[in-house]
Amino acid sequence: MFVTGGVISGLGKGVVTASLGCLLKARGVPVTLQKIDPYLNMDAGTMNPYEHGEVFVTWDGLETDLDVGHYERFLGQNLGRANYLTTGQVYWSVIERERGGEYLGHTVQVIPHITNEIKRRVREALQTSGAEVVVVEVGGTVGDIEGLPYLEAIRQLQDELPQEDVAVVHLAYVPVLSTTGELKTKPTQHSVKELRTAGIQPDFVVARSPTELPRPLRDKIALFCDVSPDHVIACADLPSIYEVPLALREEGLDVKLLHRLGLQAQAEDLRAWEAFVAKLRTADRTTRIGIVGKYVELHDAYLSILEALHHAGAALGLGVEVAWIPSARVEQEGESALHGVSGILVPGGFGERGIEGKIAAVSYARRMRIPFFGICLGMQLAVVAFARDVLGWRNAHSTEFAPGTPYPVIDLLPDQHGVKAKGGTMRLGEYPAVLDPHSLVFSTYGRREIAERHRHRFEFNPLYFEDFASAGLKASALSPDGRLVEAVEDPRHPWFVGVQYHPEFTSRPTAPHPLFVGFLRACSSSCS
Repeated sequence: MFVTGGVISGLGKGVVTASLGCLLKARGVPVTLQKIDPYLNMDAGTMNPYEHGEVFVTWDGLETDLDVGHYERFLGQNLGRANYLTTGQVYWSVIERERGGEYLGHTVQVIPHITNEIKRRVREALQTSGAEVVVVEVGGTVGDIEGLPYLEAIRQLQDELPQEDVAVVHLAYVPVLSTTGELKTKPTQHSVKELRTAGIQPDFVVARSPTELPRPLRDKIALFCDVSPDHVIACADLPSIYEVPLALREEGLDVKLLHRLGLQAQAEDLRAWEAFVAKLRTADRTTRIGIVGKYVELHDAYLSILEALHHAGAALGLGVEVAWIPSARVEQEGESALHGVSGILVPGGFGERGIEGKIAAVSYARRMRIPFFGICLGMQLAVVAFARDVLGWRNAHSTEFAPGTPYPVIDLLPDQHGVKAKGGTMRLGEYPAVLDPHSLVFSTYGRREIAERHRHRFEFNPLYFEDFASAGLKASALSPDGRLVEAVEDPRHPWFVGVQYHPEFTSRPTAPHPLFVGFLRACSSSCS
């Protein structure tokens, strides 16, 4: 099953794809999801967060587009390398085969060699997961030159496979004309026309619109796009992305898709999902969390953190209001930029800009006894702030930002020295950790051993472990060999925790991450 998009980017193909996975799974269909990104990068790891939002990391260490995060949250299952592909990966594989002599005597071309590799990778997502259905999101919009090989591969699959084995869902925009207040279907018609030019007739058209789509407009889309009126699916704007599966279910899209694929539609079970959405709607208390970061102008740069806060808030019956605080603003305005929040979260990031503002936010939270949660770089800067404020090492820093610091409390991993390449060379993916049974982190998780996902090059310098321990900053989680610090906490503080990993990547709507639950519980207690 392929999900394409037209008119403009940002319509929500990823959420629609994730919602289809959620609905099919609820009906007992073994399903997996795959994202196609048509750019030439090998992965999303070196891309600017301002352009593409956060980089999501799978359990097996692939840096992906943020839509894979939506997939995991809506499916409630972990995905891996087979669930994400880029044009860079496709061309790299074909060129490696050519260099290895696999195509001797042949001229290597987009058709058939590139399209064959695309089809192979789509099939691989099914084979490695053991699923019965793979829902594939084709990134970008129909008509983009980068996407043409993928549309051709889909066209070929439609010819090669039985008719009931391939379905195409096209997401298009029905805007409201500001001068008349009318919904206009022409953009949708043109995007479907572009898709048909590539040889693909969509089976379903999902019409994204600011308001409800009247029946006459559905019929008009059906007529001009050559689809059944029942296959024009309305998808109006909603308060939360988590309501999209329920809205598509009301439209009957899941049953119609299964019928199109010749599969049996079993009775659904969305009770846990419905209960989660109900909790989101009915929270009777609200807490205000300050996220102090470099990229806060673009909320998608911290998408998984934002969603993890909502998951935990729903579990506690708590609404979460986020105050987006640029770390550079903290540098300019001082602690006044941090007033009025019940908790402070410093997320991961790269680059020197705003670093001193983040350190100031950590110091403020520790001194004012405000619940603090540091993630990845946020943990590292908590170590720096503690070194300066408590140990008195005024010039303590990370060698990432101050290579000549006399107190390199954060330093490169031993195996990172001499690494020149940037892409895919960090500590990536899932690693185990052992928790101190007398720690807040242990009581929050409720178990001694955990496994969490990482994305970083620098670590707490082991030369200083004893200095920090004697001053009161406890290493509450370590790698199994005891070499690497995975979490720190200050037992004298109501809730002061920093983790080297990214717990937000494994939070789920119906299974919130325990650290986010613990953090919000502390925040709600501090403001009650």
